[in-house]
Amino acid sequence: MDVWIGRNHERHGPYKEVDVRQWLRDGRLNPDDLAWHEGLADWQALSALFPDEVCAASMPEANTSDMGEGGTPSPFRENLERCQDYAGFWKRALAFIIDWLILLFPKAIVLMKLGGFSAFEHLVTQVQDHVAIQVALVEYGVAVRPSVLMGLLIVFAYYVLFECSRFQATPGKLALGLRVSDLSGKRLGLWRAAARNLVRLSSACVGILPFMVFLPSICYIAVAFTARKQGLHDLLAQTLVLNGRANKARGASPHAADDGYLHA
Repeated sequence: MDVWIGRNHERHGPYKEVDVRQWLRDGRLNPDDLAWHEGLADWQALSALFPDEVCAASMPEANTSDMGEGGTPSPFRENLERCQDYAGFWKRALAFIIDWLILLFPKAIVLMKLGGFSAFEHLVTQVQDHVAIQVALVEYGVAVRPSVLMGLLIVFAYYVLFECSRFQATPGKLALGLRVSDLSGKRLGLWRAAARNLVRLSSACVGILPFMVFLPSICYIAVAFTARKQGLHDLLAQTLVLNGRANKARGASPHAADDGYLHA
């Protein structure tokens, strides 16, 4: 990957990612320097693009292996842990509520279009007519199955597409200043985002009449008890939810300045 560096309103590069990482470790680049590469909409600080290298630069003779001698965490791993700003349980819960409120509208439309409301009214009528509750619930389940499946698909696509986008967050997370990343702080790929949310939805969705409310389960409860504040879905997909927006460091367009050379 080629990376452009921005200094003094000038664009320098492109440079190879491996060189940029080495310059960060050597101190030849400042973590606050702006950078851009193909796929980014805006310039971002190097500290946001390469948080692992920024943390490594703060440790002399950092060991980049996960474990040191005797199975103990290496200084690099311990320092990386301190550098990560993990989002807490209540902040994530509030983001979940915001997303849930946003998703109420498309799910309500799906229910209406696919007969979910009519099925619920029919269920109420059957109960009032003293039809056996088991029979009424079975009929209701069959009637709302298409709308439930479509609602699940909408929720799945909503989370996956937003979390692997350049924002790295759903609107709820954006409102709270959060982002989803892999263990190195990088943007999720489509498949990792899909795996994360497949685990989350398969274990956390509870159908509540009539709006298919998705309640937090053990996936979210685990956030309060794990060292890096990861839910079950984060642990399995190897992801993190961090404080700070992915695009908080913005600069000029990458095409705004002439080419130049970096003198670090």
